[in-house]
Amino acid sequence: MKCVVVTPEKTVLTVESKFVVLPLIDGEYGVLPGHAPLVARLGAGELRMTETDDRQTNFYVEGGFAEVLDDTVALLSMYAVPAAELDLAAAESQLEEVLARPSHTPELARIREEKLYYQRARVRAAQKNKR
Repeated sequence: MKCVVVTPEKTVLTVESKFVVLPLIDGEYGVLPGHAPLVARLGAGELRMTETDDRQTNFYVEGGFAEVLDDTVALLSMYAVPAAELDLAAAESQLEEVLARPSHTPELARIREEKLYYQRARVRAAQKNKR
């Protein structure tokens, strides 16, 4: 089955895979060849693919949508990078910056919580794929 990852700027990845794990907003979701059609909302986290030669490919994605149709898993995400390229120190520093943001109004609290969700996911992916 083909796995394609697209951002607004470019097609980031096109690989043949035999298993894909999607980071959806409500948890991880596994896809095998022959899967029923699906459209789902992506969360922030690690996209994991087992390629046909058994190599593991991991990407960090933030938001967007996934579609499974005709043995193709297509992801449209605002941000996608190879997980191995994440810088743990930078991710932790950015998390500290988000934690220091003001949250004294409901709107600022909502913005802070959303940024915390994404930044914590980035830190987890960076820790898992330390370089």
